[in-house]
Amino acid sequence: MRELQHDNRNSWFNYIFLIVLGLVMVYPLIWLFTSSFKTNADIFGSSRLLPTTYVWDAYKLGWQGTGQYGFQDFFINTLKLVIPTVIFTIVSSVLVAYGFARFNFPLKTLLFSVMIATLMLPNASVMIPRYILFNKLGWLDSYLPFIIPAAFATSAFFIYLMIQFIRGLPRDLDEAATIDGCNSFTVLTRVLLPLCKPAIFSVGIFQFMWTWNDFFNSIIYISSVRKFTVSLGLRLSLDASSAVSWNQVLAMSVVSIVPCVLLFFFCQKYFVEGISTTGLKG
Repeated sequence: MRELQHDNRNSWFNYIFLIVLGLVMVYPLIWLFTSSFKTNADIFGSSRLLPTTYVWDAYKLGWQGTGQYGFQDFFINTLKLVIPTVIFTIVSSVLVAYGFARFNFPLKTLLFSVMIATLMLPNASVMIPRYILFNKLGWLDSYLPFIIPAAFATSAFFIYLMIQFIRGLPRDLDEAATIDGCNSFTVLTRVLLPLCKPAIFSVGIFQFMWTWNDFFNSIIYISSVRKFTVSLGLRLSLDASSAVSWNQVLAMSVVSIVPCVLLFFFCQKYFVEGISTTGLKG
């Protein structure tokens, strides 16, 4: 009985601790949402969570934008950039990972080591050579610097994640499919891909969120306002006038994180399963 009471106390303590920790983690998002209804004076002059004076048109005015282009244009541009990048990243990462995980070929160990070594390479060291290369190719002020590299499996992190997952799948499945007449490609598409769904979702979610929120690379390669993404559109709203309506900026910040939040909640089952599985295999 004492042990049962002790376990109950520990459970209540754990629940309370997790609830408090969750509120601390979520508080910035709650403040962001409530502040989108505040005036500038409330945002900077008060520490209260709820506004003293509600501003109801921040979302409408923020969505309209401050110039020729509104936030609907920035959202469409971001989707044009993100969706092909995510699709090409998944396809290329799966193909390369399948080769490393299931086949033996000359210099396999060396190539795998070089690929892993690129994870340690600072982004600052390749930023200028990459910019010069894309400039010579005529890709600047377009989405090609994001889409084309994704089609050639340039992200070692995603390849490694997929390799670890595929290595955890029994080779007996491949052998059974081969006996049934499947070649290497059909083994991948009909046998391994359905089982790799958690890892594929993990790759897709990571790439979607990173590309959607990317500001640094976007501002380097995209210069035309008509091609701006959501992150650049938020920065543009700060430069549009000397008097910034911060409630509109915060309102559009709330809108900009909605796709990432929805994607995570809809796919969290596969995401958690994929990360936990690859983590155990690592």
